[in-house]
Amino acid sequence: MNIAKIMIPKVLTAFLHEESSVRRGMELMRRQGYTAIPVLDAGGKYVGTVNEGDFLRLLVSVGSTDPKDYELKQIKDIVRHDFCPPLGIDADEADVITAIMSQNFVPIVDVRGILCGILTRRAVIAYLAEKAGVETEPEEKSVSF
Repeated sequence: MNIAKIMIPKVLTAFLHEESSVRRGMELMRRQGYTAIPVLDAGGKYVGTVNEGDFLRLLVSVGSTDPKDYELKQIKDIVRHDFCPPLGIDADEADVITAIMSQNFVPIVDVRGILCGILTRRAVIAYLAEKAGVETEPEEKSVSF
């Protein structure tokens, strides 16, 4: 499996930096319509993922729905490092299939841990269908911002 050929590259992927405000994270998720977003450190390394539940737990603990209350809180305070583990760009097909069965997307990293892009469940299914000779609609590789 050529992961680089079927993944959505980093330049087309929505992500957050761990220093970003929680407010920015909530706004990005709402605008994009995503349920989870990869989080990177200042050097571009993948550190984890935040999802809707992470934001909801914070909303409940803070007890406020005023966006201003989340400008000083940072994504690094809520990111889950064990959620949505990444795979290397050279991962084998079996590892990809195992990961994508329990995640909507798999972050793809290089040997330094730098995010290269994401591999979506839809892209993996389309790849496997094509390999099996089943026609599918091509996945769009653009993400609007």
